[in-house]
Amino acid sequence: MLRLLFVDYRRGIPAPAISLRDLDSGMATKTNVAQMENGINITQMTNTIEAIKATPSLAKFNFRSSSRWGGGSKSKAYVKSFYGAGQEDTSRKETFTLDGDEPAVLLGANTAPNAAEALLSALAGCLTVSFILPASAQGIKVDSLEFNIDGNVDLQGFLQLQEGIRPGFQNIRVRASVKADASRQKIQELFDHAVKTSAVMDTIRNPVPVSVELV
Repeated sequence: MLRLLFVDYRRGIPAPAISLRDLDSGMATKTNVAQMENGINITQMTNTIEAIKATPSLAKFNFRSSSRWGGGSKSKAYVKSFYGAGQEDTSRKETFTLDGDEPAVLLGANTAPNAAEALLSALAGCLTVSFILPASAQGIKVDSLEFNIDGNVDLQGFLQLQEGIRPGFQNIRVRASVKADASRQKIQELFDHAVKTSAVMDTIRNPVPVSVELV
């Protein structure tokens, strides 16, 4: 169960209603001069949407991650290549690494977040992007955007001590705090849009086919 709570806002100047689908006929048009808002290149966003409209196959992406055990409860994940926009992406020159561990009470060394905390952090990051992109497309200046997320886990499920208790999260709560030059109604619309379009939120809320094999 996911519980969402929008907890803060700042009333400002209402922004025009422009959806991402309508960007090519709205405030952003093809030009050699990049239009920027909240650090987002609106011109590039518009051109990307136009390209996908013309060639839908460009929207297909494949993301990857690998990991290695580091002793004890430690692990290190590696992320670099992905497929997208019709080709293998080679723009990343360095491999990103994400460390994982467990707190001492869970037999770890407390050197990094655990996997459950990484999942909550991934949700926060995805919701951030899903909020800031349409806000920027509509010319809304965002002063601050914060997500606080927590969830409950019963270890009896992981330890197989009690039937009927799932190993994963039993519930997740998302609290958002936003300060932006827009009305409460507009910010709520953007928040609802972020919840609806977040890839990680959709993955958590809806079953996804997962294939597993030992090689």
